Amino acid sequence: MISRTESAAATRRALIDAAAGLLDRGGLEAVTLRAVGAEAGVTRGAPYRHFPDKESLLVAIGTRAWDRLGDLMEELRADAGLSGEEKLRSGVVALIDIGRSRPHLYKLMFSNPSADPTALARAAERSQTEFLAIVADLVGERDARRYAALLISAANGVAGMEVSGQLPNDKWGEVGAEDLIDTLVTMIAGSGRRS
Repeated sequence: MISRTESAAATRRALIDAAAGLLDRGGLEAVTLRAVGAEAGVTRGAPYRHFPDKESLLVAIGTRAWDRLGDLMEELRADAGLSGEEKLRSGVVALIDIGRSRPHLYKLMFSNPSADPTALARAAERSQTEFLAIVADLVGERDARRYAALLISAANGVAGMEVSGQLPNDKWGEVGAEDLIDTLVTMIAGSGRRS
């Protein structure tokens, strides 16, 4: 028999799943507590028992996305079968892939909720710490923060260009996201070897 705690946790997960689906299909405007409850197939009041407002539900979606990215970064970092360059490339491409496949979620992950502007930045800390460690393994501690920030900034730019249809493009010689990331990773790895 399922306990109340387990049932409540399952309902919370179902609500977050439903909200994430609505977000993916229709953006922030599509996510309302009423729509989420209907999508999850729960009573009208259930969403309100788990989330005081829409923003807290959105923070839960963003936090889950950062947690999953943190898990992936941790797995990449621990993978002895990958070179440092492969780990770095895979980490950056994983972030870009979220922007490609789930642009509304991607935007949410990098937002600052008004009730708690640092909530999602705190949620991002583990994934960013793991990513920073991957970079440090390749270029050393001294340059890791600079290169990690450069790569995350580049990933944001590349994802934005792809979503807006500017990559690949004749103007850039049909250069795609992976080409740009490969170039950056090669440059950074070369810099790390020269240090």
